[in-house]
Amino acid sequence: MSRVLVIGGSRGIGNNVIKEQLANGDECVNISRNSSGISDNLLQEFNLDVTKDDLPDVDNIRSIVYCPGSIILKPFGQITEDDYKNDFEINVLGAVRCIKKYINEIKTHENASIVLFSTVAVNQGMPFHSSVSVSKAGVEGLSKTLAAEFAPKVRVNCVAPTLTKTDLASRILRNERIEENIANKHPLKRICEAQDISSMVTFLISEKSKNITGQILRVDAGMSTLKI
Repeated sequence: MSRVLVIGGSRGIGNNVIKEQLANGDECVNISRNSSGISDNLLQEFNLDVTKDDLPDVDNIRSIVYCPGSIILKPFGQITEDDYKNDFEINVLGAVRCIKKYINEIKTHENASIVLFSTVAVNQGMPFHSSVSVSKAGVEGLSKTLAAEFAPKVRVNCVAPTLTKTDLASRILRNERIEENIANKHPLKRICEAQDISSMVTFLISEKSKNITGQILRVDAGMSTLKI
């Protein structure tokens, strides 16, 4: 049985992706700085920082899901060059390192796929998002380029969520009033849950999406395309 490699599965969306794969009886490998907290014979874990540490040799991988991200929201005048560099290292260079390490392995499998993550802020300009938008725009460009380069062996897609209820977003969604205000800015009047996004990932690495590649899937409650 081939396995799904999740980078950053210790919490949030990545953690949900692992749980969904295990529930389907699929084997998973998690590489993240912290443990996923999941105990299952079908799960193998490596605790390390993919932007700094040597990546482990892992075999029988058919899909890569790269989940690490960042949310640095500051006025442009307050964002430092180091903020831009850190965001780019986490979101772009970390993904590049992982793909380079494992691409030859996943190419040997049927329905090989890679899923990366962007943000609604790339498609829809938002104040205070310059650093994360720059790096995530790079992720979208990388996704399309690699989809073309790796076809027909490997499918590459990118999920671009709106703000999602995860630990990473907890500083923003810090009370019910703020949650309600942010939800009301979306046409569907709701904030995404981690499972909303992980379900899209599960679809994208499954046979059901075998003809989907090079796409930016905007799971954003209509924010990027609708005005009501």
